[in-house]
Amino acid sequence: MSFIIFFNNKNTWVSAFHNSFYCLIGCSIGDFGTILYFQLRSIEWYTWQIMLLAIINGIVTSIILETIILLKRMRLVYAFKTALGMSLISMLIMETIMNMVDIVMMGGAFLSIEVIPIILISGWIAAAPYNYYRIKKYDISCH
Repeated sequence: MSFIIFFNNKNTWVSAFHNSFYCLIGCSIGDFGTILYFQLRSIEWYTWQIMLLAIINGIVTSIILETIILLKRMRLVYAFKTALGMSLISMLIMETIMNMVDIVMMGGAFLSIEVIPIILISGWIAAAPYNYYRIKKYDISCH
């Protein structure tokens, strides 16, 4: 199957962007919460340390949120395993892009009202192709 044919299904793209949105909500809660905590408390850590902690917290909150969403369709253990397996790479992509955009635009681990929408859109768009691939390959999504 060619690359173009594989990635040309509109319904799968819609599902991919929905999945990416759920991931975005979870990731941004943990990620932004961490960065904001360091920013408001004026805690002096290296940018890479704050961003690494933000990525970890973003991934944890996203897995929790997606597990809760999947509980409507499956038991807890399977919901957790599905959320973890379905989304870990997507979350890493999203978190990495979000933090890279933050660093490029703000010069470090800082948030501002003007930059947050750009960070969110960047992470959302970056994760969608991987989510498309997973949905197309395994026919599983969070919604």
